[in-house]
Amino acid sequence: MSWNQPPNGQPGMMQRPPMPGGPVSAPPMPGGHISAPPMPGQQPPRYPTFSHSVSGPMLRPPLPGQHPPALQPSDGKSIGPPPSNIAGGMKPPQNQNTFPPTSIGRFSSHPGTAPPLPSVSTQSRGDYSAQGPPISNGAPSGFPPMTRPPQSNAPISEPSSLNTSRVPSPIPNQHFDALEGQFRSGTPNSNLGTPPPGSPVPLSTPSPRGGPLRPNFPQASGSSNWAPPRGHPPSNLVSSANMAGLGNSNFPSTMAAQQPSSPALYQPAGQPQFPPVSRPPMLSSNAMAPGMPRAASAPTALGYPPGQGLPPHLNPAPGPGLPPSANTPPGPNLPPGPGVPPRPGLPPGPGAPPGVGYAAPPAPGLNHNTQNSIYGVNNQFSSMGLQNQVPLELRTFNLLQERNILTDSPVVPPVPNLPDHLKRNNCSPDIFRCTLSALPQSNSLLQKSRLPLGILIHPFKDLSHLPVIQSSVIVRCRACRTYINPFVSFIDQRRWRCNLCFRANELPDEFNFDPVTKSYGSPERRPEIKSATIEFIAPSEYMLRPPQPCVYLFLLDVSYTALQTGYLQSFCEVLAAEIDKLPGDSRTLIGFITYNSSVHFYNLSEELSTPQMHVVSDVDDVFLPLPDGLVANLQGSRALINQLLEQLPTFHQDEYYKDDGSALGAALQAAVKLLSASGGRVTVVQTSIPNTGPGKLQNREDPNQRASSKPANLQPATDFYKMLSLEAAGQQIAIDMFLLNTQYIDHASLGGAARHCGGCLYSYPGFHNMHNPAEVERFEADLKRYLNRKIGLEAVMRVRCTKGLAIHTFHGNFFVRSTDLLSLPNINPDAGFGMQVSIEDNLTDSPYAAFQAALLYTSSKGERRIRVHTLCLPVTTSLTDIINSVDQQAMIGLLAKMAVDRSINTAVSDAREALVNACVDALGAYGATLGNQQRMGAVPSPYSLRLLPLYVSAMLKHPSLRLGVSTKTDDRVHAMDDCKALPLSQLMLQLVPELYPVHILTDEGGILKEDIVIPQPPRLALNSGSIDRNGAFLLDTGTYLYLWVGSAISPTFCSQVFNRPDFSSLEDGLCDLPELENEMSERLRLFISHLTDRKPGSPPLIIVREDSRNRHVFIQYMIEDKTESSMSYYEFLQHIQKQQKS
Repeated sequence: MSWNQPPNGQPGMMQRPPMPGGPVSAPPMPGGHISAPPMPGQQPPRYPTFSHSVSGPMLRPPLPGQHPPALQPSDGKSIGPPPSNIAGGMKPPQNQNTFPPTSIGRFSSHPGTAPPLPSVSTQSRGDYSAQGPPISNGAPSGFPPMTRPPQSNAPISEPSSLNTSRVPSPIPNQHFDALEGQFRSGTPNSNLGTPPPGSPVPLSTPSPRGGPLRPNFPQASGSSNWAPPRGHPPSNLVSSANMAGLGNSNFPSTMAAQQPSSPALYQPAGQPQFPPVSRPPMLSSNAMAPGMPRAASAPTALGYPPGQGLPPHLNPAPGPGLPPSANTPPGPNLPPGPGVPPRPGLPPGPGAPPGVGYAAPPAPGLNHNTQNSIYGVNNQFSSMGLQNQVPLELRTFNLLQERNILTDSPVVPPVPNLPDHLKRNNCSPDIFRCTLSALPQSNSLLQKSRLPLGILIHPFKDLSHLPVIQSSVIVRCRACRTYINPFVSFIDQRRWRCNLCFRANELPDEFNFDPVTKSYGSPERRPEIKSATIEFIAPSEYMLRPPQPCVYLFLLDVSYTALQTGYLQSFCEVLAAEIDKLPGDSRTLIGFITYNSSVHFYNLSEELSTPQMHVVSDVDDVFLPLPDGLVANLQGSRALINQLLEQLPTFHQDEYYKDDGSALGAALQAAVKLLSASGGRVTVVQTSIPNTGPGKLQNREDPNQRASSKPANLQPATDFYKMLSLEAAGQQIAIDMFLLNTQYIDHASLGGAARHCGGCLYSYPGFHNMHNPAEVERFEADLKRYLNRKIGLEAVMRVRCTKGLAIHTFHGNFFVRSTDLLSLPNINPDAGFGMQVSIEDNLTDSPYAAFQAALLYTSSKGERRIRVHTLCLPVTTSLTDIINSVDQQAMIGLLAKMAVDRSINTAVSDAREALVNACVDALGAYGATLGNQQRMGAVPSPYSLRLLPLYVSAMLKHPSLRLGVSTKTDDRVHAMDDCKALPLSQLMLQLVPELYPVHILTDEGGILKEDIVIPQPPRLALNSGSIDRNGAFLLDTGTYLYLWVGSAISPTFCSQVFNRPDFSSLEDGLCDLPELENEMSERLRLFISHLTDRKPGSPPLIIVREDSRNRHVFIQYMIEDKTESSMSYYEFLQHIQKQQKS
């Protein structure tokens, strides 16, 4: 309901001239809402348009042709909630200490098992704890649900105010719940039950889930005590947090007042600067009601009653049932006036942009369905006729109406809104990304956004252009040791201010010398100031010992099982072909150890004519049979090495029939002893579970429990391999493992040998050179990449951040030497890392904050180098800017790492529940900034979060977290390792593969590369509706390329692509395409090569017939479809909607 300002500007009564029979008034409805009976011939409004409680009667609206009267309460005072002590807060209830001790965050690392997330049915969600008394409302014992406040049955047209002050409850029989941070009905101990429908809820208090909890960031001991945030009532609750778990991120529910919008700090690429838009806040004791005298600080707007933070409108709307005037929104069920956008279900007025339900010109990068689901930022733009002028990145999407959320164009990370000179020099998102491209100024603001804060880094990525500086002086801050970077400020020609600790430093004279132009000048000309990614050749003070040479030691399984797979032949052939490409110099060393039930060493001394094998049978106390010669110079012993690689595949054929032992533990112990003096890299190829000597393991997997809702054996069976890895890390030795198993191998235990020393883990289930050629091809391609790629030795990495920020949890394969120093005996270009970040102090010293990662390593040529990456982000006080700055891919990458830790430390069901809660919280925080009309029957999302539900749904179906589907334990653990250690680009392809139709490839829209046009087919949604039996579809998962061929494919396609007459003659299990001289074949092979070139490895191609017995391998990647054990994407959105209402 809209109200006009009285002509004289004085407050008036909300009334109309008396009708025949006297004035008619309507008493307030239950719950404080005001309504009026409809006039004769009128339909009652479905939703009241003004839902605040007022004192006094509310009369009917004016008759046609009359001006609506002004609004005035009966006592002449301001309308709003009861007065409260906003500044001073309130005292906590006296019975607050009666709450049982419980874990206070949905990402808590508290040990315990939480109820699993329902796959299809929806249930009320809550936070889980391993403590607390039994409850009687259907929840598992020991896990008291943290239910939401009761919802009123009375309709509310405006959401609760974002200014959630701790004031006495305006509604009787309510108490303050310290755990939820909200007022609740009933007795203090009744919060575990579900309130009856219709229970009142204070209008000034929002009802999202969770409490006003600050993240439990662990201290050095791995635990921390919870303290209430500033301005919140004290609490005696204490929570413990785990260093490596989802417990380090609590997403609170209370949301502070959204300040008047300032110029947006987040500006999407290619879009004009647009002022941030926020909805009008609920009336409070600080805001004036329409029709009341204007506050001193309130802005004025033409045709709109002035009030604090209220946006201007061109003209107010008429009352219900009145005909509209020009440029005036209509009343219910009436057509709009000229130039006014329509309401849902009504045609637009003359010259007006289309409204909801009517077609609009499609926006760039969106299909027709996407455009129809756009709500608009809020009703301001539609009332002003500016809907078409709203940038795409600032519009609201209803995800329930958006069925094809994926677009043809790739997802581009948001660009931080920095000045041009800083934006040009910022770090590439392929190397350094933050979950938020605009940082909150305070921790309380971060909690209100309910978004995780963290960074993802790919520090040793292969780069085509990398500035390298060799200088005797490396300029660093004297206080925090930050390297000088493009985001420092120069006080004058001789002083500069650090952008992390803000200390002034002296600038050495040598820095004014430009090594490019060989001249002196301004320090801004230096490469360090022009590039956020730079590499220094370090001087001697950065070396504790002479640079380490490249040392390669290969441990090969030669048991009966290993020889049966035929891997040894492939390995020796690839190594012999690539040995000249191994990184290193004239000092490079190489050695070999083989093992079955014994350990075999090979003497490769230069004076020998043939290699000599030495066998150590005492695997329980292994020793080195020779003092030297077991690791030889690559160039000096090259002839012996080639001879050994030729003989190894048949060297153990005489004993294969009688020795099926695997003494991997003893072989690793010997390798650490052999390389303890020099350091190096150990490469292990294992095909069966170790069953001999130290570190032997047993089969722990029950095949009947693979589809269980509680996966077991995710943790190591023994700490032998972890302790061995830590010992190797201390000696600058990295262990990489290739697991080529056909049966259970206990990946969880063996992986510990690589996780703590900077190693890598590769898995090739079902490997066999005859029965599984696709795995053989993938193994050979990965091995070539592994042998040729760049390597960094004896590396350490430290990540620094601006004062006020702190990094508290690390994810990846490394050893933490100190609180913030990561030890990496080897660093490779395929290693990624994640860090969780907290805000400890307000970021008020500068409008920008920065992260800097410095990687110190020894190159394969013996140079000590320092690679520095610096990321700069703006700091904002606007909640809208924070939500619009979300990097949704970085967010799901960080959440995946946190979920894996939670799965290992507690249960997979806990991690699944936490992921869903994180998605609900993020969308709920945005929904709280919208009006009821935009949230009614919808799942509203900003542009920056539109893909988050799809990503979370995909993560729930990923092998690492899926339940109810037969998943081998080794496959699940390997998928978890990938989530922890893969770079973000590779992880996203595993979560959300790319599906393309390839039966209609044309040159239209292709890209030109070396005078060759590479076709670019459109990207399809990942559901069965995108697959046609008349076509062929290529699925890129990062690890494999699947070519799906429909049963009704044209014979022309079969003949020109597969050289087969029709579909029936196409063999099942093909792994290659013939090179045929026709346009269709050449285009398809060009497109496949284009996809392969973007990856570090070379994924194999697997052709899948529609009627193949292996079709499930392709179908499992249709993440939007419903399965027997999981919801479809649309059902997941409905689940989110129900969770937000609960």
